[in-house]
Amino acid sequence: MPRISAKLLTLLILAAIIALSPLFFPSGFYFRIGALVFVNGLAVLGLVILTGYAGQISLGHAGFAGIGGYACALAPVHLGIHPGLAVVLGAIISAILAYLVGRPILRLKGYYLGVATLGFGILVSMVLSNERDLTGGPDGMSVPELGLRGWLKDMGLSLSNGEFWYYFCGIVLLIGAWIVLNLHNSPMGRALRALHGSEIAARTVGIDIARYKLMAFVISAVFASVAGSLIALQNKFITPDIAGFMHSIEMVTMAVLGGAASVLGAILGAAILTILPQVLTVFAEYEQLILGLVMMLVMIFLREGLLPSILRKFRGTGE
Repeated sequence: MPRISAKLLTLLILAAIIALSPLFFPSGFYFRIGALVFVNGLAVLGLVILTGYAGQISLGHAGFAGIGGYACALAPVHLGIHPGLAVVLGAIISAILAYLVGRPILRLKGYYLGVATLGFGILVSMVLSNERDLTGGPDGMSVPELGLRGWLKDMGLSLSNGEFWYYFCGIVLLIGAWIVLNLHNSPMGRALRALHGSEIAARTVGIDIARYKLMAFVISAVFASVAGSLIALQNKFITPDIAGFMHSIEMVTMAVLGGAASVLGAILGAAILTILPQVLTVFAEYEQLILGLVMMLVMIFLREGLLPSILRKFRGTGE
């Protein structure tokens, strides 16, 4: 029998989870949670490329999510374009900004790079909060309906709002995972992993370090932008919190928690940090304490991330 490739197996596992999970949902509310998991997973897949493959850190990636989200709110109103095209517009703007911002800041290393990307995220958040006439300020603004659910209904497929966004975001996540998995063993992916291991060694064999860092930053920004657009369209409302510092930290934590170099691991981290707060609401004021404790224990005992560490133990290669 032919062996199933790791890439195909990953996609099959992810597709099976998306397709079978609704069988266990006790109510329609869980479709909403599932869609949020998929959106966060998509954003974190961008960090798999930037952090897991290239070894670069970004503490301001929520800024790109904010650009994508507000593109869906502003472009239909001021430019008269369809919200679906606004998603593309937000991704293009994010890619251009990532290119312009990334050229100087990606020359930095370590915590200097982290602080520089943090500054970008804070700047985007401040602009969205202060430009009240355009963005509505801290109160936010409404986002037009995507309209795709009505089109599906006309075609004879009637889905609730929660069901539609669950499956739609699940399909987008599958596409994102396919892109990242294809990138892994491509010439670009091998170059990114080489510079992650050692920039000096990578430069010695002729890899253009600055170019590949910038490419990883731009691609990851597009992932974050599309995720921000999906959040805005799903909620039909957006506030500057989407570009806030805490959202950036959540994205990085999701990636590191599940395994920054693993597609399924990163999505698992996104699922845990999306679902766990919902579960811990029964503990009221102890919610944040328990969540922080869980994250600390994982980082101490499972340093490669949750999924890679578990697989390593399971294969008997752990120390």
